[in-house]
Amino acid sequence: MLAPSRFAILLPVVLLFGLPHTRAEDIADAEDHPLVSRYPGQELRWQQIENHREFRIPVGPVTGYRAIGEWIDVEGRVTRSHYVYAGTDRSWNEVFLNYREALTGAGFELLAQGSSDSRNGPEVGSRQWLNVYLAANPPGTEGEVLAMASGTATQGGQGSLVATFERAAGRVYVVVTVEQHAVNNVGTLIDVVELKAAQTGLVAVDPEAIGRDINEKGRVVLDGLFFAFDSPELTAESRPALDAIATYLRERSDQRFYVVGHTDSRGSLEYNLRLSRQRAEAVVDALLQDYGIGEERLDGHGVGPLNPVFSNESENGRRANRRVELVERLE
Repeated sequence: MLAPSRFAILLPVVLLFGLPHTRAEDIADAEDHPLVSRYPGQELRWQQIENHREFRIPVGPVTGYRAIGEWIDVEGRVTRSHYVYAGTDRSWNEVFLNYREALTGAGFELLAQGSSDSRNGPEVGSRQWLNVYLAANPPGTEGEVLAMASGTATQGGQGSLVATFERAAGRVYVVVTVEQHAVNNVGTLIDVVELKAAQTGLVAVDPEAIGRDINEKGRVVLDGLFFAFDSPELTAESRPALDAIATYLRERSDQRFYVVGHTDSRGSLEYNLRLSRQRAEAVVDALLQDYGIGEERLDGHGVGPLNPVFSNESENGRRANRRVELVERLE
């Protein structure tokens, strides 16, 4: 039972680790990126910020002459910061491990990592790997960062890691390289690439994507469903998503599912629990009445704001939390 009008249930995160700050030794008008704090005692010697540019994220080792075999090509806001620890009481490895622990502790997924004492090894984090990475993403301004590209006869080991995190504002990639440039110089290059959040709900889920998420996670967000404002009434724009859901259910005729509605946290708990249940039941009714799915296979429930995927502090987060999910039912 579909009606005109639109209010999407969509998806997308927010994250903060470390606070921006400057040092007297820092270059003018530069500060840490709010997502990644510096290692204590580092000086920010070079920085470049571009509101939009194409960028290549390396996620594999060197595979040939000036070539890395696996890349993720993205575009977005890019912040590149080069730090120096000008002391002899810390090694590159200690700094590297601290960055890795901080990123993973903040929920980042590591896509690639490695370290090397070799100048010519193919592994992630080697001097050769860094040279290919910087050639693909050359710094647009001169400064101390160029020393990382050229290396030095006195340098020790080095390591790199590539990590990603999904925020409500969009996915972010971080590439960190730490090297022992000299006895009293540990250099760190941090590249942060922020992708703009995609406008979801424009393309409905498809049966293959539903099956992939169910098999991997036991649940799937049913993107592409639309409801009238403040109402459980499905709009006509939900038809492509319902078609895909029904196709998947017919292909898995022996499986049963919960259909679970979610809301953001605005409004009372009682109201949101009722609205989320009504929206889930509206999806169930549409699948039963319009597509002939067996009543015993679908069970609608609502949990209101009790299981958010992102913070409700921002509109992007609230939008992500307003959703309907298909959840595998095993009993």
